[in-house]
Amino acid sequence: MQAKKRYLLVSVGAGLLFLIYLWGLQIGDFQQQPYQYNQFPQYPQYHQQEYQYYHQGQDVYQPQPLPQRSPSRPPRHWLGSTQLLEPYLEGGEQEEDSPQLHHQHTSPRERRAIRDNIYKNKRCRMETCFDFARCQSGFRVYIYPPQRGDEISETYQKILSSIEESRFHTTDPSRACLFILAVDTLDRDQLSAQYVQNVRLRIQSLPTWNDGRNHLIFNLYSGTWPDYTEDLGFEVGQAMLAKASADVVNFRPNFDISIPLFSKDHPLKGGGIGYLTLNNAPPSRKYLLVFKGKRYLTGIGSETRNALYHIHNGEDIILLTTCKHGKDWEKHKDSRCNRDNEEYS
Repeated sequence: MQAKKRYLLVSVGAGLLFLIYLWGLQIGDFQQQPYQYNQFPQYPQYHQQEYQYYHQGQDVYQPQPLPQRSPSRPPRHWLGSTQLLEPYLEGGEQEEDSPQLHHQHTSPRERRAIRDNIYKNKRCRMETCFDFARCQSGFRVYIYPPQRGDEISETYQKILSSIEESRFHTTDPSRACLFILAVDTLDRDQLSAQYVQNVRLRIQSLPTWNDGRNHLIFNLYSGTWPDYTEDLGFEVGQAMLAKASADVVNFRPNFDISIPLFSKDHPLKGGGIGYLTLNNAPPSRKYLLVFKGKRYLTGIGSETRNALYHIHNGEDIILLTTCKHGKDWEKHKDSRCNRDNEEYS
């Protein structure tokens, strides 16, 4: 009987010692881990007094300080937002839609230099980069005379003709409130046949350029393959930019103008006099919206155009797209391509 009691006491003592040993290991691991807030695990590292608000019903209680991190414990380093997004951007459609991420033909430093050179006056607004004193005698628009050998596209000629035929046009630059270039800047794709050379020197040589102040520049296409940045090949300066497909990063609010992309077949003028009557907007017409163009199965613009196919109803909204874009378009074709190509043709 005494032997059984001694054996039982030894067994219980050994079990207690083993539990104490496990408890000591857990305490050691806990001390080595970085300090975390159980209530707010998503909070970044703090360097000042932290406060926590408690809400209960409609009552809001006074802020109470959270426990401070012990100086002996190592700080927790959190990943930046760009690092967290990198695994999701690799090979995804967001990367294809972003020329800065999709194309690696230029270094990050070169891409930043291109982006910074697009607008050296990114903070331009009407009150800072426009001289209203020139408009005291009225709103007059002056178009620079074309130089010998200038080749102007049909689309840009329509823009200039519409201004010249308006009541705002003036041939006297001293009376002008706004200046329009005679140089065709609509197509700034270096691979395009309508790309105009030496625009930078020709603009800077204008006697009233004044770093673009009170000037308005039109542009429909910018950049070239494969990066398609918004580099126009010259400094916009303090000039306002009327541009299609403007990037929100470079667009200057209340200063630049966002215009739609239109083709050379777009008419110079609208319908006849009285076509748009009072309280009749939109005017009576068969089609409300019409679009015909490339679908872009991959790359820039693909996500938008692939998401708009459902608005095509074949009646008053016509959206015709073709998948035939590029030499390897058949590798990316989907189930809608055959039908879309047939309707497009």
